[in-house]
Amino acid sequence: MTMTTMTASSYATLIDHTLLAPDATRAQIESLCEDARKFGFHSVCVNSGRVPLCARLLQNSSVVLCAVVGFPLGAMLPDAKAFEARQAIAQGAREIDMVLNIGWLKDGDLGAVEDDIRKVFEACGNVPLKVILETALLSQEEKTAACRICQNIGVAFVKTSTGFSKGGATVADVQLMRETVGPDMGVKASGGVRDRAAADAMVAAGATRLGTSSGIAIVKGTAGTSSY
Repeated sequence: MTMTTMTASSYATLIDHTLLAPDATRAQIESLCEDARKFGFHSVCVNSGRVPLCARLLQNSSVVLCAVVGFPLGAMLPDAKAFEARQAIAQGAREIDMVLNIGWLKDGDLGAVEDDIRKVFEACGNVPLKVILETALLSQEEKTAACRICQNIGVAFVKTSTGFSKGGATVADVQLMRETVGPDMGVKASGGVRDRAAADAMVAAGATRLGTSSGIAIVKGTAGTSSY
């Protein structure tokens, strides 16, 4: 899809409408789901504790329910991440976004990183898995290594960022990820995608999904203010 063919509905189908703040209230989650229905976003993306509520709110809609796992640090045991993924899916999640173990990746312990991702991938079964790299904390070599591990395992997407670290998605990182995984695997840009211009730049760089809490601004072509 090129930028010249992008309509409001085209943008909407790329957006994971996101609310991951630890102090998010029930009313805010309800508003998130209502907006996702209204604007036709691909999904809502929430912490796993909000999955049961969102599953009820999104019944009989086309909006997918996505849950984050091991969020936002990625530093817990692989079995804990796998358990969280299974529980979220049992409660209604239909996509999972996990944070890989950043410390293990920086150690160069690629076997441990692969085991961490594979356990969650196996727990997901047929539910698509996206793996968050937290690119702001990684070298070019680490980003490339993580993408290759994800590609070898067969996850659905690699994703730039949690939105809770020192930086979010950049055009350069999305380009690197797309070049590494090739044309067929999903690439999700998240963290700081606040407006139409940023969305256009990420799509042009190779993103096929956008994680943002500024989805309404992107669809309307106005300015967003949220950090995610």
